[in-house]
Amino acid sequence: MHPTPRPHDLLWGLRPEHLSQEAPAWARAALGRHVPVVVRRASAEPGWVAVGIRGVAREQRHATWMRVNEISRLVSPQAVARSGRWRSHAQPQWPALRALNQLAPRLDALGLAWGVTGSLGFELASGIAAAHPDSDLDLSLRASHQLPRDWARTLCRLLDEAPGRIDLQLETPYGAVALREWASEAPRVLLKTQDGPLLVRDPWQLQQVAA
Repeated sequence: MHPTPRPHDLLWGLRPEHLSQEAPAWARAALGRHVPVVVRRASAEPGWVAVGIRGVAREQRHATWMRVNEISRLVSPQAVARSGRWRSHAQPQWPALRALNQLAPRLDALGLAWGVTGSLGFELASGIAAAHPDSDLDLSLRASHQLPRDWARTLCRLLDEAPGRIDLQLETPYGAVALREWASEAPRVLLKTQDGPLLVRDPWQLQQVAA
């Protein structure tokens, strides 16, 4: 039994015949090569999960849904972080990989439930080439309780010491907010929810939605 899928988890088990007739040919071809799908932040009927299929080209992205009981394997961003597979990557000098090598022990030392997402996370989890030398390092951090904004600023400074472009999303119980936005002085921040973006004062309190 797999845990409940969360945004950015990678799932295996969706097959070409599960797609609608309107699905693009490249999406069917990708599933035929056993490419995993990525859990996306969108609503789904009970027993289903919203997912996205990645193609070879950057513009090849197809949104669909998958039955939960068809999931054969699930890899979370946190599992990618725990695996440490980037240490044996063929391109260790890529900025995203250098940043990951630098940040991983420091994030671990802070006891954070962090994970690797984006193209690099996809490649590290699946073994399918997706990242490139200019890829950003995309990270997620599970934050079930409110994090002080001063603490967010301290974490931003830690990220700024690493090479390349780094985007870290805080995953609250209600959605995701960019760490750098939460670290700012803005009175309201953008919270990405399964029902769309919301402007909120507190990403951990949905009743704080701005009018």
